[in-house]
Amino acid sequence: MKALVLNKPLSPLVLEERPMPTPERGQAVVQLKAAALNRRDYWIIQDRYPSMATPIIPGSDGAGVVVKVGAGVDGSWLGKEVIINPGIHWGDDPAAQSDSFEILGMPRNGTLSEAVVIPAEQLHAKPAHLSWEEAAALPLAGLTAYRALFSQGRLRNDDQLLISGVGGGVATFALLFAVATGAPVWVTSSARAKIDHATKLGAEGGFLYSDEDWPEQAAKQGLRPSLVIDSAGGPGFTRLIDVVRPGGRIVNYGATAGASEGLNLRKVFWKQMHLIGSTMGSPREFEEMLAFVKKHGIKPVVDRVIPLEKGNDAFDCLAKSSQFGKVVVGIS
Repeated sequence: MKALVLNKPLSPLVLEERPMPTPERGQAVVQLKAAALNRRDYWIIQDRYPSMATPIIPGSDGAGVVVKVGAGVDGSWLGKEVIINPGIHWGDDPAAQSDSFEILGMPRNGTLSEAVVIPAEQLHAKPAHLSWEEAAALPLAGLTAYRALFSQGRLRNDDQLLISGVGGGVATFALLFAVATGAPVWVTSSARAKIDHATKLGAEGGFLYSDEDWPEQAAKQGLRPSLVIDSAGGPGFTRLIDVVRPGGRIVNYGATAGASEGLNLRKVFWKQMHLIGSTMGSPREFEEMLAFVKKHGIKPVVDRVIPLEKGNDAFDCLAKSSQFGKVVVGIS
């Protein structure tokens, strides 16, 4: 089978011929139709991910057809169209992942290949209303958005929601999910075109976070969010503390802009705020997310599809952060 391999960090991926994987007990092999990239994949090739081990086939998200199963796996999976839950060994505590938790694509080989072997418990039926590319775009970002918005953020009907950095995969799913509930949603972005795209998807409006006075602009338009969903952290996190209403919640699921130095705890306690961390999600939340997507007919936003043999071009898109939605890799 063909696979994109990272032989050493900070180097281009190489298209190599690899043996077709053989499933062990409790495992299944999925012949992949499409995969999708996440910011995590970019950090891996940039050597900014803990416990790096190369060579490795990156990629967490994928959709395809089950072609082999190991001992102990229900044979009815054979021939089924599936998507993969990339979060492995979450554990028994729904509040947080276990010490054994890992994500497909590091340290075990991932989905940027023609086939992947995974524990059979990670298999889920592909939603029938999604194309292969849409299905591949859903798992990691969709799960992360679902947990941040509903489990950790506890989105309510009376909430006013702000999503930072719209255009990224998780932020875009959070927008789609929130709009489906009828909640009023506002966004921030570095590009006016991304804000315009978000309003076409149902956002009330948005602000350029590069504008120093964007919290003041928001206040003039009546925005005092009770819930903020953020992936960036960094210096801009303090502005989110400024804009959220007293008693509000800020859920953070990433730090793409780095550490938030100078965090003003006086504002946090005086505003009676809730700062909440979130990442990925449990197997139960994955099932709930799939049910939510099916119920509301949600379709992931796919920015572009790039063939496997040009996979390095897909990573270039992530490096530029020019996409709106997901960058998908077409496989077969």
